Amino acid sequence: MVVYAVNPLYTQWATQAMPLFRQGVAVAQRLGATFLLPGNVYNFGEQMPALLSERTPQRASTPKGHIRVAMERELQALAAQGALRSIVIRAGDFFGSGSGSWMDLAIVKSLRQGKLVYPGPLDVPHAWAYLPDLAQAMVAAASRRDALPAFADLPFAGHTLTGAELLAALERAASSLGLAPARGWRHGGMPWVAMKIGALVVPMWREIVAMSYLWRVPHALDGTALARAVGALPVTPLDVALRDALLALGFGDATAQRRAVTSAAG
Repeated sequence: MVVYAVNPLYTQWATQAMPLFRQGVAVAQRLGATFLLPGNVYNFGEQMPALLSERTPQRASTPKGHIRVAMERELQALAAQGALRSIVIRAGDFFGSGSGSWMDLAIVKSLRQGKLVYPGPLDVPHAWAYLPDLAQAMVAAASRRDALPAFADLPFAGHTLTGAELLAALERAASSLGLAPARGWRHGGMPWVAMKIGALVVPMWREIVAMSYLWRVPHALDGTALARAVGALPVTPLDVALRDALLALGFGDATAQRRAVTSAAG
């Protein structure tokens, strides 16, 4: 099994994404291994329906979405030729197990100052994937790869939350670690208008703004196909997942976590 975990900088997708992807495919072919691609929802575009499955038409509306569609079409073509077996585990935005996601780069960046930032409307459902749960799903799919089609598209349901639900759960998780601000939580949003103007001269802002529809368009992932393929998978309760994610980012400490668990049990 070759797990393709390569992700170029957002500003370098146009030149690097497909060449790197094809190198990964070539490695899997040389090894005679199944190729596992962590997929996302870019493929479906700004007109995507609220529930996404393996049967949802892929109508990308951004350059990154078109690249993702091209990757999966190449995998399907290779599967049809008998040249490569592959699995796509499609998931929402990652959180947990470290840094580098929307969670730490924006949402909880100012948590110690009592502020949480949400990039979109608070009433829109958004798909999230807790990385330890996603990793277990990948292991389960890999263990059953010989029973799967030559190309398998298996969406991972994860947690679907409105912005308000996520912020409320983050407040609970932070409070369990002793991080509740004395004056109460403050909420903020992303300065999208300023970023759209700045995108004219800041390449990274241009790339981020192009994908901002993901915060405005409601979406969830249908995990039926994955469950059918590998059976029931454990789901970490949201509050536990967020608390552990905060700990992994250096908020709180293990002692505070144990106190919270003991208090909840009592």
